Amino acid sequence: MAEPGPADAASDDAVAGLVAALAGTGYVADRELALVLHLAEVLELPVLLEGEPGVGKTAVAEALAEATGARLVRLQCYEGLAAHHALYEWDYARQLLAIRMAEARGPVGDELRAEVFSPEFLLRRPLLEAIDPQDDRPVVLLVDEVDRADQEFEALLLEVLGQFQVTVPELGTIVAARRPRVVLTANRTRALSDALRRRCLYHWLPYPTTDREVQIVEARIPGAPDELVRRACALVARVRAGGYRKTPGVSETVDWIRALTALGGELDPRAVHDTAGCLVKDADDLARFRAGDGERLLRAAGVG
Repeated sequence: MAEPGPADAASDDAVAGLVAALAGTGYVADRELALVLHLAEVLELPVLLEGEPGVGKTAVAEALAEATGARLVRLQCYEGLAAHHALYEWDYARQLLAIRMAEARGPVGDELRAEVFSPEFLLRRPLLEAIDPQDDRPVVLLVDEVDRADQEFEALLLEVLGQFQVTVPELGTIVAARRPRVVLTANRTRALSDALRRRCLYHWLPYPTTDREVQIVEARIPGAPDELVRRACALVARVRAGGYRKTPGVSETVDWIRALTALGGELDPRAVHDTAGCLVKDADDLARFRAGDGERLLRAAGVG
């Protein structure tokens, strides 16, 4: 087997440094995720993060922006998202006011059109803001839950991310002086196109292992008792494997342990029953959990 060369060592150092930088923001990343984020920067490619809801996909972009000193620009996707909500639109109310004021001063000419269709009247939406930021800070563009948007919007996104430029007919083409780092997240509510996947580096973000979730909780709740955190995370792992309709994510684990800590830091049947609504977020699941499944899982996890 060949010995690692200088480039390999530099890459390993960069990945390790990114893991440490993310940890400094409270996000516990493994090497695989940090490697994908590092390669995305080197290759100037977007990252597509898929995983179940609640595993921390959005938090990756937030932590990356904080760790690198970048400004986070977020585009929240939803059904019916239109281009003018993502790119730009004109401030028609201010334009009309400017026209009325100009007409009150006297005859107007073509110069008024140039005035009202100037950058001053442009409402910059997330994609344009990421491509052409108004300051010198680097940008992390988060396209959150891209699978909730329509396929028509996905086609627009492909065009923008392929060229990193936006054409405003009245102003011309605006080209990114420095490409933003792009993170797309998806919950697999619909299949994304092959074209979009080809343009991204892909990473599947699973639920964390119990040991890693312990690290995450300890980073988020520094004062939580160690034994409580370990036992609670072991129980959450059992809940996730229990066939519930709504599987608890990492944020539910954190909220639940915060609640347990606030109530005295005990993990017993009464505490589990009283705080179940922090962990289980579906009516049928909650009824099943409180009817005895919670205590059963507590015993199965060896914490009862």
